[in-house]
Amino acid sequence: MRIYLWLIAGLLWPLAMVRADGLPDLGEMERSGLSVSAEKRLGERIMLEIRRDPAYLQDPEIVGYIGQLGQRLAGHIDGARQPFEFFIVRDPMLNAFALPGGYIGVHSALILAARSESELVGVLAHEISHVTQSHLARMFGKQSEMQLASILSMAVAILAARSNPDVAIGAAISGQAVGVQQQLNYSRDFEREADRFGLDLMEKAGYDTRGMGSFFERLLQFGRLYENNAPGYLRTHPLTTERITDMENRIAQKPYRQVPDSDEFGLVRAKIKAYDGTPGDAVADFSAQLKSGKYARETDARFGYAHALLRDNKIAAAEAELATLRRLKLESPLLETLAAQLRLKRQDVAGALQILRGAAQHYPHVRALTYALIETKVGAGETAEALAMTQKELQLTPGDARLHELQAKTYAMMGKHLQQHRAQAEAYLVEGQLDPAIEQLELARKAGGGDFYEQSQVDARLHELKQRKMEEMRRR
Repeated sequence: MRIYLWLIAGLLWPLAMVRADGLPDLGEMERSGLSVSAEKRLGERIMLEIRRDPAYLQDPEIVGYIGQLGQRLAGHIDGARQPFEFFIVRDPMLNAFALPGGYIGVHSALILAARSESELVGVLAHEISHVTQSHLARMFGKQSEMQLASILSMAVAILAARSNPDVAIGAAISGQAVGVQQQLNYSRDFEREADRFGLDLMEKAGYDTRGMGSFFERLLQFGRLYENNAPGYLRTHPLTTERITDMENRIAQKPYRQVPDSDEFGLVRAKIKAYDGTPGDAVADFSAQLKSGKYARETDARFGYAHALLRDNKIAAAEAELATLRRLKLESPLLETLAAQLRLKRQDVAGALQILRGAAQHYPHVRALTYALIETKVGAGETAEALAMTQKELQLTPGDARLHELQAKTYAMMGKHLQQHRAQAEAYLVEGQLDPAIEQLELARKAGGGDFYEQSQVDARLHELKQRKMEEMRRR
């Protein structure tokens, strides 16, 4: 995954350096060549491959937290709103990257490296600004879609070679990747503009702008100390003393604002650590922290310890940590899902449902709780209630693939196979998997069991998707 992400992190190289005196407002320049729809299609095709990789993190709590930070920033973008999707890759290489179509990826190591929430937000704001200022579109705007597809194919081949060491072409392709990697960097003007717009975005969203400066300053120092093992972020985002100075000057002109970290910042980082390495190593690591007192917050260390114990199947010890966290007055939706998981480990489905129902009422907008409640209802045989929840939530967020999958699972438990395959088709479609979506609709047609209206809906949707596939084939 690491070489693959280096390859697509910059996604092609600047064809011409922008000459400028001072800092030009590159955002006012015309989008060069690549249309919005073409950029979106390219991003979807890349994401299709990323989602297939085992390193793609699907934990709804961790992903939801990063998405919440990102969407808070995106809500303060002036002008036309670009839709964004934030995702996480479990990788020890410190990196983050923007992809065409508004996809923003963050490595788990970068989340752990951030010393404050504002530092993490600073990286997200910088990557968002690369998208809003059309840097990606201008970097490869003069490339034809055929050339873009060719480079994407090479990226996919590298991924396949990584997953299968026996692939003979792997070494040759990796050699090409190194050559491309040397050119995968944003121009300095693009970087400085992303800094400027990112700082403004942080300020509007209510974060401490010093977080961006402190994080990039630490990156620069790390790159100097370990030149041969510099963070991956520096490979695609050239960082210089001049750029740091410019950033610090801009920060100095902004009002001082001290912003405390949210509870979720520390809890999410602890959960990431709890699922790194082996379960035994994670348990030992958190146990040592608690014995030595070397932690930023006791609640974070105990929360990570509880998850590590749960992962190591030491349920009684994990329950003891949960009780301690309750006594420490920690209140978070992440604590409630942990409590429900422990109840389920005890085969206490009724207890888990009680916890999740109460938590969902207290935190009505936390999607991870919604997923957990639906899944637990299905496991408890409360399929009618689970189905009603998925239908209600999908009216609000029809582009949620996980909700479609949960709906498909619910229909399967109810023995409604036409509806099951139709829901699964929509889940695939949200993720850009057109062929599997068509296959599911074909299965829905053969399954029977639906009334005339439902059969007609399946036929109409199938016809629509087949037409879409024909259009894509013509375009290619």
